[in-house]
Amino acid sequence: QVQLVESGGGLVQAGGSLRLSCAASGRTFDNYAMGWFRQVPGKEREFVAGISRGGARTYYADSVKGRFTISRDNGKNTAYLQMNSLKPEDTAVYYCAADLFPARVVPSPAESEYDDWGQGTQVTVSS
Repeated sequence: QVQLVESGGGLVQAGGSLRLSCAASGRTFDNYAMGWFRQVPGKEREFVAGISRGGARTYYADSVKGRFTISRDNGKNTAYLQMNSLKPEDTAVYYCAADLFPARVVPSPAESEYDDWGQGTQVTVSS
């Protein structure tokens, strides 16, 4: 099992930037893929971005492509989500998640593929 702790959320104006961090512990970090998801009250959790174990492969939802960048520092056991050009519709609770047994090199966008989750961090984008 992996313990995940997100940080970096907050309130930002539209067009601004935030960087989320996800600190992991409990297993060798570069043995598993990482993903970021988000959820708005009353809606299902949706995939945002994923990164492979070594960091060479990334995958993004169309809604954030070109604005968000996922990365990881395996020496620090931490994954990141750099969010630029934020929009009010990006407002959500953001969760990081660990895919402990990735079936493919390309990170999966499927929530069911992820085994462990953080508690979430709120991101609010004002217009």
